[in-house]
Amino acid sequence: MQIEPLLSAEKNESQRQVLTVTQLNTCIKTLIDGTDFLANVYIKGEISNFTNHYKTGHFYFTLKDEGSLLKAVMFRGSAAKLPFIPENGMKVVVHGRISAFVRDGSYHLYADNMEPDGIGSLYFAFEQLKKKLEAEGLFAEARKKPLPKIPTRIGIITSPTGAAIRDMINIIGRRFPYATIVLYPALVQGNDAPPQLIAGLQYFNTVRSVDVIIIGRGGGSIEDLWAFNNEQLARAVAASALPVISAVGHETDFTICDFVADRRAPTPSAAAELAVSETGELKRKINNIVGRMDLLLSRQITQRRQTLQYLAASRPLTQPAALLDERRMAAVYLSEKLDRAMQSVLDAGRNSLAQSAGKLEALNPLAILSRGYSAVFDDSGRVVSRADQLSVGSQIHLRLADGTATATVDALSAGEK
Repeated sequence: MQIEPLLSAEKNESQRQVLTVTQLNTCIKTLIDGTDFLANVYIKGEISNFTNHYKTGHFYFTLKDEGSLLKAVMFRGSAAKLPFIPENGMKVVVHGRISAFVRDGSYHLYADNMEPDGIGSLYFAFEQLKKKLEAEGLFAEARKKPLPKIPTRIGIITSPTGAAIRDMINIIGRRFPYATIVLYPALVQGNDAPPQLIAGLQYFNTVRSVDVIIIGRGGGSIEDLWAFNNEQLARAVAASALPVISAVGHETDFTICDFVADRRAPTPSAAAELAVSETGELKRKINNIVGRMDLLLSRQITQRRQTLQYLAASRPLTQPAALLDERRMAAVYLSEKLDRAMQSVLDAGRNSLAQSAGKLEALNPLAILSRGYSAVFDDSGRVVSRADQLSVGSQIHLRLADGTATATVDALSAGEK
């Protein structure tokens, strides 16, 4: 490689080349960028010092092995395409290019792709999301809703052209022909599938036109089934107010949707069998219920009949006169007791009244007149108690024990006080 044209070297009198730091770093960057091998490398190592720069979307990290470190960066455009979030301690294989950063005099790996070392990136992303949602309690059995016993309307979210919908229609029609199937057509593969599957769940939960929802598709590779490992879809299934049956792939296939759903069916056909009971089985259940009801009613009728016979043979019904005599005697006893109580109350009242009358009589001022005293009143009817209230010639009125008298004052004399 020709480096000379890139350098603007200053030569002193001894013809020495003197480089600036920028010139040297630029030279090194040119050397590195001009090496084809370094423009397309796969580097294996362990992640450390990982930083997810949420504002910009860039990933900054260091790759290390037993002997060395390599700084690396993955810009937002490439980071957004990763199906998983890198973590410290994760062993990975990273693809990218090596280039120098002139300002810092260092070189970096500019990564454009990454996958776990020894395990598929999709599988790792699946395990990572599974661990996250399980920690939030979305897989807990306690939060899962029971399926309806006899649903009459079944909502199905799947592709309208796949074999899965045909199998489910046939099985539901055969097992329980009275059920109505409501199909919400949606993509079941690719990046556009999760939003359509979520829209189907939201539609049924808003309209409430079905009793149970089946969501799923037929079998395929992990890439084909990846739409059902979407975090937003998993949260929509968990938030559904209607019970959801997940039916994705074959019996050995598991998706995140299976874990958060209220019931997991190994296949779409099995989901149809879970959703509805077979007509014959329902008839047997109904007959069993009717038989148990007949038995319970017969027992209750027998018990009521025995109770009726016992009451019919009881003394009050066979000898009502004896019962009336007992009640009559009780009434007489209570009447006499009431009379005695009333008489006692009256006697006590009379005694109390006599005592009060005696006290009032003792306090009656007219009683004094019967002992030879009289009361004196002037013409205005006021009681005269002092001589200075009268004058000679005044007319007075006397109240005696048996009547009144009128007199005129002829003389007044002062007495001893």
